[in-house]
Amino acid sequence: MPKVRLRLFVAFSALLLVAHQSLFSTHAQRSGIDVYAITNARIVTVSGSIIDKGTILIRNGLIAAVGPNVAAPPDARVIDGTGLTVYPGLIDSYTNLALPEASPIPSPAGGGAAFFLAATRPTVGGPNSTQPAGLQPEVMVEDLIRAGATDLEASRNVGITSALTLPRTGIWMGQSALINLAGDTPQQMIVRSPVAMHIGFTPLRGTYPGSLMGVFATLRQMMLDTQRYRESMQIYDRNPNGVRRPELDRSLAALVPVIDGKMPVVMYANTEREIERALDLAAEFKLKAIIAGGRESGRLASRLAQLKVPVLLSLNLPHRTTAALPEADPEPLRVLRERVEAQQTAGTLAKAGVRFGFQSGSLTNMSDLLANARKTIEAGLTSDDAIRAFTLWPAEILGVSNQLGSLDKGKIANLTITRGDLFDRNSRVAHIFIDGREIDLRPTPGGPTARSTLSGSWTTTINLGTDSKTITLNLQQEGDRLRGSIEGPLGSAEIANASSLPELRFTVPVNIDGQTKEATFAGTAAGNELRGTVTIDGRAPGTFTATRNSQPN
Repeated sequence: MPKVRLRLFVAFSALLLVAHQSLFSTHAQRSGIDVYAITNARIVTVSGSIIDKGTILIRNGLIAAVGPNVAAPPDARVIDGTGLTVYPGLIDSYTNLALPEASPIPSPAGGGAAFFLAATRPTVGGPNSTQPAGLQPEVMVEDLIRAGATDLEASRNVGITSALTLPRTGIWMGQSALINLAGDTPQQMIVRSPVAMHIGFTPLRGTYPGSLMGVFATLRQMMLDTQRYRESMQIYDRNPNGVRRPELDRSLAALVPVIDGKMPVVMYANTEREIERALDLAAEFKLKAIIAGGRESGRLASRLAQLKVPVLLSLNLPHRTTAALPEADPEPLRVLRERVEAQQTAGTLAKAGVRFGFQSGSLTNMSDLLANARKTIEAGLTSDDAIRAFTLWPAEILGVSNQLGSLDKGKIANLTITRGDLFDRNSRVAHIFIDGREIDLRPTPGGPTARSTLSGSWTTTINLGTDSKTITLNLQQEGDRLRGSIEGPLGSAEIANASSLPELRFTVPVNIDGQTKEATFAGTAAGNELRGTVTIDGRAPGTFTATRNSQPN
């Protein structure tokens, strides 16, 4: 028996020795790969002055040293940075990256199209949620993140190394995470979670709240309920003896940090009126507010500065959606003004002292990201502030400036390295590092415009039974969000309450029979065709069909 034990002991010891050697070997290999020295490079630290010629040393995923006199150690892989400029890794501050793709929803019988638009149903929380889908603040995006998602390639190719990712839909959309755009597992990708609570103002379809008024009523009611829930929990915690135990409510519990001002609330708002409503709601409940989208935020720059409310500013800039042909009708002055104003917004915010971070705004072609940033520079933003809006400012807004946003010793080694200035028309991204490892830059699968979009100009025929009208419907889609306008015999107006999920739906004021009435469009898309129903107050329902004239370039 002792011999058997001795043999087992010897075998077990040998196994431990082999495992230890294997672990040591793996660690040694990783150390050899994980140590880099980028030499002779121009280094834009953002937090300090530019180093015209210096070295940045990376070890164990962190910036180990940066400066003009840093020597490359013997175990480092040296990259000659002559002609290269090193920036902190760029941050995209509002995305749905690394989340499951939208899934098609079958069209009802007789709907005319085989499928509704590709859509994601509102994210469903756990089975114990007290709220319906779309009103579940307890949803955590970290539970949905997928490592190796194909949508990361396009962002990395333009220099994005980190992104805020959040649930796709809902009113109480859920809680976001800041992720690095590389990693073998979701846990390796996540830099911080949760980062913020997110609110969308798009009404739910087929259930309450189905109007903007209902959305705000629901938001207020849930926060009032949260205040009462918090108080009842506090009373019970102080002295549970003789007090009935409050029922657990996951949705309201998730909102307690929000009403306590401990968790930021990101509210997606583009128009001046939407932003005003969002700021009023934040003031009413003393929320730590952040505005996302912010297309017209420049109009409220002084108020945003006074309230110290930052903006996650979309670079999905409005642009002409039809070919500029000689016979084409001139664009309305309102549309031209909106286009110019959108390019000036970043500069206006910067001059007012409003902190902002750039976000892609679900661009269908990510190669437009830096080109659009260049337009904001041409419209008044300084290039230094444009760099900060991609790096340090979003890191500060999202609470990760001690980890990301500048090239300082001890921070995560996320680097964007370009040949030429970042915003130069002829520059290109030469290397990116994420968590201290160089990431291969590969062509995006399916090309930059693989994702379907409703953006474009649509010739739309409306059949109201007794007569028909032909109008132009201009749409611009940002991810799952939709905005646009109509032009023609029914007047010129902006659409509202718009969504593309699970069906195309929006309302718009129209001029008919000498009166202004609200029309509701609902339908489906199939390629370059739209069809559906039109409901106008006081009239029998009609139908509409639309053909896309052109898509944005």
